[in-house]
Amino acid sequence: MIDNILDSLIDASYTLPLAEEGRITAALNAVADAIGRESEYLLAANAADLALMQPDNPMYDRLMLTGERLDGIAQDMRKVAALPNPVGKVIDERVRPNGMKLTRVRVPFGVIGVIYEARPNVSFDVFSLCLKSRNACALKGGSDAFNSNKAIVDLIQRELLKAGLNPHVVELLPPGREAASELMRAVGKIDLLIPRGSAGLISSVREQALVPVIETGAGVCHTYFDSDGDLTKGSSIVFNAKTRRVSVCNALDSLVIHADRLNDLPALCRPLADKNVVVEADDESWGVLDGNYPQNLLEHAVPESFGKEFLAYRMSIKTVHSFDEAVSHIRRYTSRHSECIITEDREKAAMFQQCIDAACVYVNVSTAFTDGAQFGLGAEIGISTQKLHARGPMGLEELTTYKWLINGDGQTRS
Repeated sequence: MIDNILDSLIDASYTLPLAEEGRITAALNAVADAIGRESEYLLAANAADLALMQPDNPMYDRLMLTGERLDGIAQDMRKVAALPNPVGKVIDERVRPNGMKLTRVRVPFGVIGVIYEARPNVSFDVFSLCLKSRNACALKGGSDAFNSNKAIVDLIQRELLKAGLNPHVVELLPPGREAASELMRAVGKIDLLIPRGSAGLISSVREQALVPVIETGAGVCHTYFDSDGDLTKGSSIVFNAKTRRVSVCNALDSLVIHADRLNDLPALCRPLADKNVVVEADDESWGVLDGNYPQNLLEHAVPESFGKEFLAYRMSIKTVHSFDEAVSHIRRYTSRHSECIITEDREKAAMFQQCIDAACVYVNVSTAFTDGAQFGLGAEIGISTQKLHARGPMGLEELTTYKWLINGDGQTRS
């Protein structure tokens, strides 16, 4: 069954490079319109999934669709539709001494597989980016979101058919591990595989896959409040990075603070108490927060408090005594996703951005901005934490590779 699905994806992928740009744009806008028109249908399917999950599960917020979130998804899809098509873009062009002309151009990968957990919005994002970049996509969502994903893909395929495009350019694979295993072993059928989800999921795909993989790693995100940090900026940034959406990979997990600014720690953390954020504080920060932060929200840090992606209203605090110690601590525990420094010292800001090895390195900005839409990419298929091919939010250009086109007039090689 899965072989048949993949074969239909391959056949459909051959039709996409020849599709007119206007037809692709119209199809994306038609799906965006259908999201609003059929929101009740989508929300009902999502409600069936939510009913099977406990609300205190960290994945519950990721699984949930709302009218507002659907509106945002539709807006992002329209933004993708309006972006320039990267396919066919000339990257390099040269003429050799023998008159042979070489042109390097962007082309789609072909068939992209995505394995992800309970995030039905990913189905829309992957589809829109893949269609715009002329890739077919195989979606392997988690069983927790199967009803939502089924409704989404059915809606998309109906609109593709109306637009005169092959509806099999997007396919939803069955739930369960067997389909994921077959996708990881589909050599010659899947050109690129992208896992999105927990560290466990990503590690499993990396270790088992026989097809090329781009890792979209878990986000263990730090914010370092430097000795020269501005308290007003710092309080706002820490609050936003931690509490905007705790279940996403760009959420703050660990606040690193210079010992010279420990007296400002209660003010830095005060807004967090309104959201009932549990703080796991090291000994030095505990001594300052004890009596200045709600006792029921204050815990002693343990070694496992650091290097952990919490995905909850919880974070750790580490005290350091120098800029170098802050950098060393972050280097030790980073997942190379998003890291931030809060400082008014431009030299240290520049040094931090040079020294920290991460996809996104911020100065005086919340890590919540690590997002394809926020970066102007329309949407993202994932946030790559590796260094080969793509790094950071992956948009249209990152879903292309290139090939060389060689033109001549009878040249032969001696």
